Amino acid sequence: MPQPFPSPASPGSSPLTEPAARATDLTKVYGRGETRVTALDAVSVEFARGRFTAVMGPSGSGKSTLMHCMAGLDPLTSGSARIGGTELSSLSERQLTALRREKVGFVFQGFNLLPTLTALENITLPLHLAGRKPEPAWLDTVVGAVGLGGRLGHRPAELSGGQQQRVAVARALVSRPEIVFADEPTGNLDSRSGAELLGFLRDSVRELGQTVVMVTHDPTAAAHADRAVFLADGRIVDDVHTPAADTVLDRMLRFEAEGTSGGHGTAGGRGTAG
Repeated sequence: MPQPFPSPASPGSSPLTEPAARATDLTKVYGRGETRVTALDAVSVEFARGRFTAVMGPSGSGKSTLMHCMAGLDPLTSGSARIGGTELSSLSERQLTALRREKVGFVFQGFNLLPTLTALENITLPLHLAGRKPEPAWLDTVVGAVGLGGRLGHRPAELSGGQQQRVAVARALVSRPEIVFADEPTGNLDSRSGAELLGFLRDSVRELGQTVVMVTHDPTAAAHADRAVFLADGRIVDDVHTPAADTVLDRMLRFEAEGTSGGHGTAGGRGTAG
């Protein structure tokens, strides 16, 4: 079977030391002329392997756009985005699809489960689409980590919101991806289910060696991360290691007070920058 995307080739680094994902001067512009909006403005950032990073910022700051560009879901206007040593802009649409399926895990606010499939079938769906069989030991590890052992035969409608999101997390982890991107993963959950989910993500980093990048506006969620990167007006404006909830909240309030959430493109706003 041919290699679906180019082998990593990053001079001067090895797969063990290079970042799980990296952006260099990443710029994303929507629209033209009077409707032009710069969602990301020459952003450079690295996400280390085996670390949990929160990406934060006011509404419209560009945090979701950054995740979408770095995950290969949205094309760049200029600059570079890499997963491991693979430059995303060098890939065809077919190669991008293969890379997302095999190298990237996704957890979204809306769960994105197929209602006709059982929890187990939803978890293993990415592997089946890639023509791969689950590794029994790893599947058992992932299912055990998210506490779904007794619910694998249930369909999404038979599960609570928290259980559905656990299925989504297990689905993201089962293919052993290079990196997991989570976009507001606790947004549709109550506080207890949200705390459990954040604990699962934290444990996947600490115990399973996973790399997680989570977009969130919630200081409490960010406090579960090893690092918090703050965006405003499409630029990185702060980078905090071992963030505490009160520290994150203080920074968010300061950014809002300084009015950093209002765009710098000719449209004067962010549109869908996120």
